[in-house]
Amino acid sequence: MPNASPILVVDDEPHMRRVAELSMKPLGRPILLAADGQEALKLARSQHPCVILLDHIMPVMDGKQALQQLKADHETRDIPVVILSSRGQLALGQYQGFETATLFVSKPFSPTLLRREVERLISASKPIEPQQAAS
Repeated sequence: MPNASPILVVDDEPHMRRVAELSMKPLGRPILLAADGQEALKLARSQHPCVILLDHIMPVMDGKQALQQLKADHETRDIPVVILSSRGQLALGQYQGFETATLFVSKPFSPTLLRREVERLISASKPIEPQQAAS
């Protein structure tokens, strides 16, 4: 898949970044890795990923702060963001600030199911090719 937009994986835990990276590898896209929200913002702005997998709890800048900044920036606001949370299902009150996330996934996650969801998001965000009129 030449020139395919990358997938950005953001997690402060190296083993979780690795699990997510290996889960996404079969999609054949470049995979970018970040350890915190600030690094994620820089990569998102410079590399324009097709999907961002964003951990909820991280040092430096957490997932909520990173999501808010991503969605406030005209260059990154349309990128689908999947929130990964080790807190199981986020309590209703914890959703505040996450309303603009595309999807929530609890850790530990099924690599196969996560890959399917990311593939679905990528397919849904592809621009529709103009159809050529029959002559």
